[in-house]
Amino acid sequence: MTEKTSRKDIWEAAGYAGLALGLASTIYMYIVNTLASSEISTGIATLGNLILWMAKFVGCIFLMKFFMKKFCTAHPEATKKEVYHMGVATALLSAFFFASMQYIDMSYISTEFYSAQYQLALQQYSSVMDSNSLNTMKEFIENVPIYTFVWTLIYCTAYGAVLSSILSRNITEKDPFADYKPE
Repeated sequence: MTEKTSRKDIWEAAGYAGLALGLASTIYMYIVNTLASSEISTGIATLGNLILWMAKFVGCIFLMKFFMKKFCTAHPEATKKEVYHMGVATALLSAFFFASMQYIDMSYISTEFYSAQYQLALQQYSSVMDSNSLNTMKEFIENVPIYTFVWTLIYCTAYGAVLSSILSRNITEKDPFADYKPE
């Protein structure tokens, strides 16, 4: 009879992996914010953002795969389903960490940067909007950090769940006779 991987093992591994992925995304966010607020040309900033986004995208995939393989090495009895659950838990924890850091950044750290962006948007659209639409937009802008937190949490968790579904298929060792072994 094979030993089953416990939920505690899954969540413990997911905690470390989620922290690493959340930190990687947070570092990316701060680098992009620094680029946006610097005095470099728009073309160079756009190219830099594209390169950084691709590096983050590929890096997060490799980090997820690394932590899922590490989990399988530490728990050779883990099934594909357990590896998938570890990946989803990692996605949820990293999404929560990153969304929280993004909320803190928008609400407390870089408030001047975001306020300037919001004011610029209001100025650009004020000539084509009536007063009700402008008031609605102002109310929306006041709650942007909360909306961003929720959207980031949902998006990153969904993305991570799909990624872990894809990765978990090829990470565990395949035993074609696993269902036919006597207990």
